[in-house]
Amino acid sequence: MSQIKTIKARQILDSRGNPTVEVDVVTEKNILGRASVPSGASKGENEAFELRDGGEKFLGNGVLKAVHNVNNIIAPELIGFSIMDQISIDKLILDLDGTKNKKRLGANAILGVSLAVVKAASKELNIPLYKYIGGVHAHILPIPLMNIVNGGRHSDAPIAFQEFMIVPMRANTFLDAIQMGYKVFYKLKNILSKKGLSTNVGDEGGFSSNFNGIEDVLDNILEAIHQANYEPYEQIGLALDCAASEFYQDEKYNYSKFEKGNKEKVERSKEEHVNYLSYLTRRYPIISIEDGMDQNDWEGWKILTRELGKEVLLVGDDLFVTKVEKLNEGIKEGIANSILIKVNQVGTLTETIATINTGKENGYCNIISHRSGDTEDPFIADLSVALNIGRIKTGSICRSERTSKYNQLLRIEDMLGKNSHYPEWTGWK
Repeated sequence: MSQIKTIKARQILDSRGNPTVEVDVVTEKNILGRASVPSGASKGENEAFELRDGGEKFLGNGVLKAVHNVNNIIAPELIGFSIMDQISIDKLILDLDGTKNKKRLGANAILGVSLAVVKAASKELNIPLYKYIGGVHAHILPIPLMNIVNGGRHSDAPIAFQEFMIVPMRANTFLDAIQMGYKVFYKLKNILSKKGLSTNVGDEGGFSSNFNGIEDVLDNILEAIHQANYEPYEQIGLALDCAASEFYQDEKYNYSKFEKGNKEKVERSKEEHVNYLSYLTRRYPIISIEDGMDQNDWEGWKILTRELGKEVLLVGDDLFVTKVEKLNEGIKEGIANSILIKVNQVGTLTETIATINTGKENGYCNIISHRSGDTEDPFIADLSVALNIGRIKTGSICRSERTSKYNQLLRIEDMLGKNSHYPEWTGWK
């Protein structure tokens, strides 16, 4: 098998214009694998460490330290390795770092190399990336959770919850699902425009209008679904990302942190917050709630899981940060029923796959996810099909760093042809 000839990292820009790491891995046969690393704005406190430069350049957000670590520490150790030996390569990089949370080399340095290696390996064998990772049984296209309204830290909209998504539950193909999302997105745009509201979009491509609270957002989305001639629940469901850790203060859920236009202070106890989420699921066709509670509010998560765990997806993002040990804690405590998978939360492909397998083995639903600061690299599209995950969260139907993933999935569906399968939504199991 061909060996690694060169590894080179550089600083590029992500979708927010912030610096991020890009890595090229070149084999002896001059095959190039290139990967770029995403970055989140709303981060779990237990995520793998993202190394930034500090100082004045790029307001401290530069990644030249991480680039240096790839070029001068990781690269010399990997030259001559078989490009196919992903597990050994990932282990060696982790050993080079030697810290619990990748604070020496930086998870952004480590991940860039890990993903560039697997891309080079698939090209070396002339096998599509999804098939190289997943084998001959990789054939399930994911149901997209499509961002349609941005709030929280992802926009200037005065809404506490971070994301409002639509889910095409009953499409025949992935292409049909995209068309359903497209229709609802642009019907909503027309509705907002006629009401004199801004149709500017936030970090993930959802509208960031001056809504009058969470229920106003949901009412407008329902109106758009009806105008697109779809049936809520039957054809399209709703998904929320509360990002509750962003407004959890002093053991209270303080919605006023983001809902600045609201004259009354909206502050709820954990029980009241759960009751409000339960009320929303009864009133609206909500089928998934991500980060409904703060990442450290395990008591609140237990209350939420008892209340809604048999009805909707309860997705742990900040709660689990794509780590096997955190997920195992949740499984032991009976918390949530689903996990969001973000490759940069953990740092290597090998670790990511281990977490996905742990979720599957314990009946937790996996959802592959982008980050709010993303790049045009469509890696997660291939990963979702490779492991037959069945669900993906990669933003709105606009902005190229979001549509690059949708476009790759359309290509994969075309490549698979009659062997491709778009699943029906069957709840969290």
